[in-house]
Amino acid sequence: MATVVRLDAPGCVSIAEEPDPPLHATGVRLRTRYSGISAGTELTQYRGTNAHVVKTWDPDARLFVPGRPAVAYPVVVGYEEVGEVVEVGDEVTAVRPGQVVWGAWGHRSTTVVEEEYAAARVLDPAADPVLGIFSHIGSVALNVVLDADLHVGETAVVFGLGVVGQIVAQLARRNGARVIGVDTLPDRLALARDLGADVALDAGEGRIAEQVRAATSGRGADVALEVSGNPQALHEAVRSVAYNSRVVTAGFYQGEARGLFLGEEFHHNRVDLVCSQISGVAPGLAHRWDRRRLNTTVIDLAVRGRLSLRPLVSHVVPFTDAAWAYDLLDTHPERVTQVVLEFPAPDGCDHPRGAA
Repeated sequence: MATVVRLDAPGCVSIAEEPDPPLHATGVRLRTRYSGISAGTELTQYRGTNAHVVKTWDPDARLFVPGRPAVAYPVVVGYEEVGEVVEVGDEVTAVRPGQVVWGAWGHRSTTVVEEEYAAARVLDPAADPVLGIFSHIGSVALNVVLDADLHVGETAVVFGLGVVGQIVAQLARRNGARVIGVDTLPDRLALARDLGADVALDAGEGRIAEQVRAATSGRGADVALEVSGNPQALHEAVRSVAYNSRVVTAGFYQGEARGLFLGEEFHHNRVDLVCSQISGVAPGLAHRWDRRRLNTTVIDLAVRGRLSLRPLVSHVVPFTDAAWAYDLLDTHPERVTQVVLEFPAPDGCDHPRGAA
């Protein structure tokens, strides 16, 4: 049997068991070692605010329509996993037991994937296996930077310095941009500075757009990258950029966009507002970039030390503490960055609850 972390209803987390998938000839059985909790999509499912749990998604029309919700509780969530190969099918030759594989298969103790899937995602044996949990969330961040179309010497303002924002800030610097990070939480501002942000501004003190313009000779930022999911932050991002400049938004906004005034700077400064969402890449890049390339690029940068991801992990806890972990993310975001669930080895060893 596979042990899974399940959302039974909004705010209700349980540990359950499901039948372990059978191993077929080209299958690879993975034992999960670590699984990251997303503070974006997963929290909207935990809170019951995600559109998919209240509306029907019509994939042909690409519209949300009234009807039965697309996602019904109980649901197994999670898409930031890393595991060890423990068994392979009779026809498998490209991977072997003991190798570590990253990917997305949910908060579950074991799974079976195809040989091709596993072979394309084998982690360097010298790497910290926890890095594997960043393949998806790191891709979200990389996609934001690709959508931003940054250039050497430009100024980029990153609104929201959670996991995605911290990665966005690092990638923007690697693209040659001067990076200004914005958040309300002191620990996140300090972390951004430690990881290379040129300037970190406390949004709680206000006047962010004015400070950005003062730091750019009155011009404004060349691009703003909004990843907080806060409509007021989106409004300030619009205010922060120069005339005819771009705001890239990857924040997962819930409910109404209160605090966003489109008749002000957005209209008068001809701001280009771009949605960055992981289901696709910018049209001009689609012939060269896809999800796998985004994934592998992030992992490769992390393994080679060109992207610092391990400092983003604030907590590694036993998977049995999942309910506690979700509550922590939901009610005390100031105490946490990336929470990782650890699944025990066969001998039952477990990591103690607390900071990594």
